[in-house]
Amino acid sequence: QVQLMESGGGLVQAGGSLRLSCAVSGSIISINRMSWYRQAPGKPRELVASITSGGSTNYADSVKGRFTISRDNAKNTVYLQMNTLKPEDTAVYYCNAWGLSGSWGQGTQVTVSS
Repeated sequence: QVQLMESGGGLVQAGGSLRLSCAVSGSIISINRMSWYRQAPGKPRELVASITSGGSTNYADSVKGRFTISRDNAKNTVYLQMNTLKPEDTAVYYCNAWGLSGSWGQGTQVTVSS
């Protein structure tokens, strides 16, 4: 297990951008998959984007073309660049390592106003 710490959330107007960061306590080189999930009020947690140790990425249909996940192994950090934000992107965003049964961060709130 590792410790994950998200940052970068906040309040932004629709059409704006935010970059979330996830700092990992240990080396992320050995973590085969890092992901970002989100959970809006009254809705289940959903996968937003994931990236493998080899750099392959996967995105939810709702964010394709707007969000970009990346990882910096030297800094043990994973990023989520979010552009053209929409009110429906409002949620708590969670960083995850190794999948649903792996490690989770505490979450960071993203609020997009219309």
